[in-house]
Amino acid sequence: MVKFETATPKSKAIYEKAKIDVPFGVHSTYRYSDPYPLYFTRSKGTRLWDVDGNVYTDYNMGFGVLVAGHAHPLVVKAIKEQAAKGTDFGFEWGETPKFARMICERFGVDQLKLANTGAEATMYATRFARSYTGRNKIIKFEGCYHGGNETLIVSVKPSQAKEGDPRAPNAVPSSAGLPEGVYKNTLVAPFNDLAAVEELVRKNSADVAGMILEPIPMNMGFVLPKPGFLEGLRKLADQYGFVLIFDEIKTCGKFYGGMRDCVNVQPDLITLGKAIGGGVPISGIAGKRKIMETIIPGVVSHAGTFNSNPLCVAAGIATLSKVLTKSAMQRATRLSETLAKGYQDIIDDSHLTAQMSQAGLSGAIAFSSKPVTDWRSFQACDTGKWFAYCFAMMNRGIIPAGPSPDEQWTISVVHTKEDVKDHLEAFKEVVGYVKGYKKTAEVVEAI
Repeated sequence: MVKFETATPKSKAIYEKAKIDVPFGVHSTYRYSDPYPLYFTRSKGTRLWDVDGNVYTDYNMGFGVLVAGHAHPLVVKAIKEQAAKGTDFGFEWGETPKFARMICERFGVDQLKLANTGAEATMYATRFARSYTGRNKIIKFEGCYHGGNETLIVSVKPSQAKEGDPRAPNAVPSSAGLPEGVYKNTLVAPFNDLAAVEELVRKNSADVAGMILEPIPMNMGFVLPKPGFLEGLRKLADQYGFVLIFDEIKTCGKFYGGMRDCVNVQPDLITLGKAIGGGVPISGIAGKRKIMETIIPGVVSHAGTFNSNPLCVAAGIATLSKVLTKSAMQRATRLSETLAKGYQDIIDDSHLTAQMSQAGLSGAIAFSSKPVTDWRSFQACDTGKWFAYCFAMMNRGIIPAGPSPDEQWTISVVHTKEDVKDHLEAFKEVVGYVKGYKKTAEVVEAI
């Protein structure tokens, strides 16, 4: 920590000024971290420059937004050209249907509605499920995050004191300011426990409108679904007549065609975002025609001044057609696999107590003696070790993942073999500090 603070005095100074006008000095609570958040000036490719002039190779990549890399020239060109023609029309742009067709073909869906953020997309997805079924209750999974949507910001990171029975979790609001009536129709299930989910569905079968989940939860590390789990949810949706929603705000950028490239399960609706815009805010709700065609003006509301904004759509067209190609993403996947294998080899050689998980363009390290399969097992991880690891890596010019233990790395299509080699060399140096971070003050200061 001493090295970090010595290297980042300008960030500290900016923070001291920023927090006068902005709570905690940041405009998203996930950007704050002790002892203060970092502030940056520019980015390019896989590199970030902070206000102190420190250069980092980035594996957070905007929490998964920047699979195309920072400031990709083809995306920048598309934004500049469109900005010169108009930034917003108040009407539909003539090229937007092209983007919609790209989305539908790539992700295997029938129809699409565009929005701006992940929170909007999940809000609309649950609204569409309720309007389609005429029911009220939504099942979500403990530890899964779906943005600031008030229906779903429940049991995201519940404390052990409040979470309740592991097979029948309590619905714990994840923020103050949420009246009970807002989330009274939100039911919480444990991830990767199909029998428990089936019991919850059975008890509420007449009222369940939809079930929403991250098919790979990425806010408790990087949790892979057990074989048969997603398939079992599909069968439950068919049996009880509710809408199965995959929140693919992240996974749509981890696999070329989204989660369907990973498992043979077709949800009824998916939410899309982050990577599809190449670095600009755009999201979508997509799915089966029989559901999407019930979104009728005056009946089911879907509105937004910036929906299908031409700047964002232009960036999206360039991103999907020219940057996030199948071959580019396959190459990035191989780099992600190389990074995961390198981590595992170092873990094994150093006898470090840690778990690795990886699929597509992402993976994560968890400092635990047991695999992380759900929120409860994630709570057993040593987060102190994770922060020691993260700061030590950053002191060596590597942002190894998102800036908290519940995040993962993202390999972009512009990362190189040399980037991955440097990442692993840094981890080799760091592993000893991580193993002993609690033992002496000297070890902590060395980080």
